[in-house]
Amino acid sequence: MRVKAVVSYDGSFFQGFQKQKHTKNTVTTKIEEALKNINIDSSIVGSGRTDAGVHASGQIIHFDIPTYWSDTHKLSKELNRKLQHIYIKKITKVENDFHARFSAKRRLYRYIFKQKKPSIFEEQYISYYPSFQKNRISDALTLFQGKHDFKYFQKSGSVVHTTIRELYRAFYKQWGEYHIIYFEANGFLRSQVRMMIDIVMLYANNQITIEQLQSQIDAKKRYSTTLAPPQGLYLARVIY
Repeated sequence: MRVKAVVSYDGSFFQGFQKQKHTKNTVTTKIEEALKNINIDSSIVGSGRTDAGVHASGQIIHFDIPTYWSDTHKLSKELNRKLQHIYIKKITKVENDFHARFSAKRRLYRYIFKQKKPSIFEEQYISYYPSFQKNRISDALTLFQGKHDFKYFQKSGSVVHTTIRELYRAFYKQWGEYHIIYFEANGFLRSQVRMMIDIVMLYANNQITIEQLQSQIDAKKRYSTTLAPPQGLYLARVIY
């Protein structure tokens, strides 16, 4: 029986979402260990990977369970007793052909930052940009909307079938002292969101021109390969 789970986690405690050879300290490994602890021998599949330090408030995973675990509310409670820094929000039964990654239609990321240096209680969850022009953030984000070849916005060494992605929404807003950038797309390349944020903030600080930014979006020339800090990034929602 296949189930879908909505998961949140504090990425500052993990070396990323995906399983890795050199460490067991990943979100996937910890969830699979918790499953084995209650006699569920199943791998989990996520809607997408997140880097070390990146958080999630709405990651989606799927896995298969024996029929005697049909009480999904009880299952989520048992898993949450065994997990640290990971919380299973809800588990629901789905069709056997449901796939957390391939069935997803849209993914929404949220990036939070401040101009004032975050306190020690915030520094793992909020990024810091002391100066920028707000209108330039919005102008830059508008350029990302639509379908583009984002081959210059992925981490080196990535192997994918296509680097074309469609961004449905990319916008900025301020809430009190917090500044938030949203990206919603049909999918993202590895580290794409952090790379887009970094170049947006370069433009917001007059470190590159609008023509240079457009050139990288058009996959003509690369002007930046650096990544925004992971602390303020959240996988917020996956839509099916």
